[in-house]
Amino acid sequence: MAKAKESKTKKSTKPTTYHNYIGGEWIKSSSGEWFENINPADTNNIIGRFPKSNEDDVNKAVEAAKNAATRWRRTPAPKRAEILFRLAQILERNKETYTREMTREMGKVLKEAGGDVQEAIDCTYYTAGEGRRLHGFTTPAEMPNKFAMCVRQPVGICGLITPFNFPMAIPSWKLIPALVCGNTVVIKSGEDVPLSTINLVKSCEEAGIPKGVINLVNGFGEAGAALVNHKDVRLISFTGSTDTGRIIAEKCAAQNKIVSLEMGGKNAIIVMDDADIDNAVEGSLWGAFGTSGQRCTASSRLVVHRKVYKEFCEKLVAKAKKLKVGNGLDPKTEVGPVINQAQMEKILNYIEIGQNEDKATLACGGNRLTKGDYKNGWFIEPTVFTDVDRNHRIGQEEIFGPVTSVIPFETLDEAIDIVNDVKYGLSSAIYTQNVNQSFYAMQELYTGICYVNSATIGAEVHLPFGGTKGTGNGHREAGTQVLDIFSEWKSLYIDYSGKLQKAQIDEVEI
Repeated sequence: MAKAKESKTKKSTKPTTYHNYIGGEWIKSSSGEWFENINPADTNNIIGRFPKSNEDDVNKAVEAAKNAATRWRRTPAPKRAEILFRLAQILERNKETYTREMTREMGKVLKEAGGDVQEAIDCTYYTAGEGRRLHGFTTPAEMPNKFAMCVRQPVGICGLITPFNFPMAIPSWKLIPALVCGNTVVIKSGEDVPLSTINLVKSCEEAGIPKGVINLVNGFGEAGAALVNHKDVRLISFTGSTDTGRIIAEKCAAQNKIVSLEMGGKNAIIVMDDADIDNAVEGSLWGAFGTSGQRCTASSRLVVHRKVYKEFCEKLVAKAKKLKVGNGLDPKTEVGPVINQAQMEKILNYIEIGQNEDKATLACGGNRLTKGDYKNGWFIEPTVFTDVDRNHRIGQEEIFGPVTSVIPFETLDEAIDIVNDVKYGLSSAIYTQNVNQSFYAMQELYTGICYVNSATIGAEVHLPFGGTKGTGNGHREAGTQVLDIFSEWKSLYIDYSGKLQKAQIDEVEI
């Protein structure tokens, strides 16, 4: 993906130059090198020049985080929370600006970009509230005149590596819990969306977060690898591809680092024969083509009962053909571009696989759009494959684009088996009017998230987010559960008996 962003484009105006944020200062990279971030809807439109960071930049960022750690850790959690509440207010004030800039650099339509910023706002308000809780617990001790309790303590320096598809929401999911728990952080922004991360960090600076608590490096794999390998970084939180996540997990394991991974998905909607078909079609369109299919929760498989298969496919294809593809800044646009040339080529390759290798039926779409307003962007038609077998590559592998596959089934148990029979386990959904079927599906679907009569997308910040199997390593973001990533438990024992009591040895006299 890096090459796509570094490609030379025709410059209409001199692009704005941005910097890293280290130790409370906006500074150039030690490399002296820059990369251009371009608008995926119009590659002649340059968002800006960003520092191409190296290991030296990461070392400086970690050192700044290390120097700020003691002061921030000792700042009472309610005081940390007060700063975060101010941050939420600043994000609210700048929502419209950040939304437009996100759409311009990432391509998602305005309504979705606004939802992305709003999720960061919601996450900040919600998680800041934990500053007055951060609950531990008390429990009876097994010896007389002895008190036992557990409290949370910060992990230390956290390295946050974020993706392109939710340029402000996902960084906030990691950053805000890390801060409220008392950690200092180094963020490595997604190379395709550095401006949105910069906007988030600028808002943190305005809110009054002390120098060194938050540090930002921009760039590519070199910066990310340096962050993962740095001896003083205690935790790595990563959202991105499964292949990269596995490499990070291996590196962290060798260094005994804490690692939290949120990776790929191959999510499915089950449509039963008693479902409201029109509602199921609308949900499938939104789940499959929202964010141009570039969501780890995207509804890339539609598992449909044979009794309604024909009706569902006809309605789905008819509506998919009518979706308006275009620049996300146009309020009428429903599906924007994909993020860059490399991703576009990957998606088009999967469409070829679906046709030539899998021999599935290309019901609509399948083409890159290149004429008129599309000529300078990475646009792909919303694509629907029908007559897909559960074992087809397009039915098993993550495509991460505006492509969905419709798979028929006979029984609910067969449908559940199809949904579970992939290496991922992030999100699933079922459309049915039968309460028994819905509860049975919720029980049997082996995913971290499950929806009834809704698409596979739409997580809320006060519930845990994450998946099973190849989707992650068991941790959850969002909700209060995320606190277990960014804090460690400390057990405390207070013996006020005035004598030595040998726990697990002494016999307790009653």
